[in-house]
Amino acid sequence: MRIRATVAAVSGALALSALAAPAAQADASAGDTTITKVVVDGDNMASVGTSVAKTIKVSVTAQDDSGILSAEEFSLSGPDYGYFTTGKPTCTVVSATTSTCTASVLVDPKVDYLTNASAGTWYVDALVDARDGDFVWKEKAGSFKFQRASKLSVNASPEPVTKGRTITVTGKLSRANWEDLQYHGYTNQSVKLQFRKKDSSTYTTLKNITSNSTGELKTTVTASTDGYFRYSFAGTTTTPAVNATGDFVDVR
Repeated sequence: MRIRATVAAVSGALALSALAAPAAQADASAGDTTITKVVVDGDNMASVGTSVAKTIKVSVTAQDDSGILSAEEFSLSGPDYGYFTTGKPTCTVVSATTSTCTASVLVDPKVDYLTNASAGTWYVDALVDARDGDFVWKEKAGSFKFQRASKLSVNASPEPVTKGRTITVTGKLSRANWEDLQYHGYTNQSVKLQFRKKDSSTYTTLKNITSNSTGELKTTVTASTDGYFRYSFAGTTTTPAVNATGDFVDVR
């Protein structure tokens, strides 16, 4: 099942899914089986761009006094009728009572017809079976951010520059539009201008500026010493954090 299907199609898929899960999508369990951890893509954040397929990995850790036998395909659901199912999970034993079951789903923006409204908080539903016949079915066992990939550029000029003169730093913040498969400026967003001295490994924030109506960034600073300028965006629920690659300025 793919995103931006019709409501009827999604409802049908959920109905079929419910046949395989207890209590028609309501939490249920038998015995002492529990889900203890859910991790999506390592940090519970998954971003998709406009052209490259993204493999989203889901890991569900569960425990039972008899050990874990298997898990059914995980369901991922989000805003605007967003819905995916993973492949069949592989369960790896952690201890006599605990296993981590892992599966993935391939999301291709050119094929899956993502809508921009689908970006945001998504949930993982999981059904895990224990070796003694116990099981646990949990709706919203975990959550993650499903995000529109972001890009951030920077250019500091002139290069080189005389100490005490003005440096103009421009750039652009943009993010994936899943509906036309292009990147567009992300408007009215707070972005940090940061600087790293030539022999340092640490960036320091100089000021905060806001992207304009086309996502463009522009500000000025006074040249003082050799180093790298970059813009840094902290991210939002729908868009991941991103740092521009530092642009070196030679101050003479």
